Amino acid sequence: MRGEFERFRVADGKAGPYGITVGPDGGVWFTMVHAGEIGRLAADGSVRRFGTGSAGSGPSVITTGPDGALWYARMRDHRIGRIGTDGRERSFGLPTEAAGPYGIAAGPDGALWFTELNADRIGRITVDGRVTEYPLPVTGAFPSMITAGADGALWFTLNQAGAVGRITVDGEITVHPLPTEGAAPVGIAAGGDGALWFAEIGAGQVGRITVDGRVTEHPLPDRAARPHAVAAAPDGRLWFTEWAGNRLGSLTADGHYAGYELPVPAAEPHGIAVAPDGAVYAALELGEIVRLAP
Repeated sequence: MRGEFERFRVADGKAGPYGITVGPDGGVWFTMVHAGEIGRLAADGSVRRFGTGSAGSGPSVITTGPDGALWYARMRDHRIGRIGTDGRERSFGLPTEAAGPYGIAAGPDGALWFTELNADRIGRITVDGRVTEYPLPVTGAFPSMITAGADGALWFTLNQAGAVGRITVDGEITVHPLPTEGAAPVGIAAGGDGALWFAEIGAGQVGRITVDGRVTEHPLPDRAARPHAVAAAPDGRLWFTEWAGNRLGSLTADGHYAGYELPVPAAEPHGIAVAPDGAVYAALELGEIVRLAP
């Protein structure tokens, strides 16, 4: 399908963007993973970019924190960053050297929770910068994205372990292996149905896991699409980027698929976010953000 996309140029070449979220101020905030910057797209299409203090910081996933600021993982200099809606930035180091923080989400306990790609750990950081780390019961798992579930726990993908994990706010961890070998899950989001939905980049599928661990997998029409990031919409649909398919996809709760071809070739879509009005925003690594009208 061809949707009605709006296009916004936010960078030259492949400077990003990568992660994306709708901020508490109504702006669309995004990371510039290759430039080491954070950007904001306003409703009028204007763009502001903010430095992180290090061009090599590698900002990846970004989310709104409980303090009304934007928090993001810096996977290359191994820090957690915070930027206020006024553009003021600061960052916090981690106890584990070269941890590789990547996914980040606000938890139900007033803290931010994040994954450590290189260290097989899940981290927790309070809004004043105190960090706690929890080792996973598996090694070489490559924990990727993370989200808060309807059950009051945090759920995360284990890309190399082919599993979805769950951690309580007390640090108790459960691992749920996936049925498909080589699924390599990445993105994960809580759906409106109370379950968690995740992208299987290695298998060309989108999966659903209930809070008691029951898994359903939905093969995509293009099994080579490499679905990457996911986001839930107010109408109950799940949206995701198809990195190799050059499109955005959506699934209803009963598994009905619709695909929307991007208006530019070789766009490399990564992050995705849904605004309260149902508009879908996607970060294209070639230097654009697109908006798909609801």
